[in-house]
Amino acid sequence: MPIRREHRFFYPIDWPQLSALIRFERAKGCCEGCGRPHGQLVYHLGDGRWWDAEAARWRDGRGRRIRLVSGADILGQVRHTRVVLAAAHRDHDTANNIGANLAAFCQRCHMIHDRPEHRRRRWRTLFRRKALGDLFSGPYA
Repeated sequence: MPIRREHRFFYPIDWPQLSALIRFERAKGCCEGCGRPHGQLVYHLGDGRWWDAEAARWRDGRGRRIRLVSGADILGQVRHTRVVLAAAHRDHDTANNIGANLAAFCQRCHMIHDRPEHRRRRWRTLFRRKALGDLFSGPYA
C-alpha cells in the first residue's frame, strides 16, 4: 500500500527493506490473515471465501478449509483479484517496527484491519470541513 505523502516521515528510512523482509521472508509470500498468495490471481466470492488453487479447495476469510453446499450456484458470484501483500502495523503506530507488531496482509485483510482507523480519519475530516465551513461562511443551512 503506498504511503501518503504527509505520513512518509513517520516511517523509517529502511521501510522498503523491512516490509520486504516481513512479506517475503517471514510470511513466505502469503497473507498472514487468510493465506492468499502474493502476485496470484485468486478467484473469490466477495464475502471472504476464495479458491486455493494449490490445494484445490475453497477457503474462508481466515484461510480455513470449507465445503460449499453441493448444488449451490456460485458461478455467477465468482470474481477474481490479483493479490498484493503489504506490511501493516498491528497497533497502527508507525514508530513501532518490531517484528511482532508487523504483519503481511493482502488487500482485503489490510482493509479489515484498518477499518476502525479509516472510520476515525473519515470522521475527523468531516468534522474539520464542517468547522472550516462554520468559521468562514457561517453555520450550515
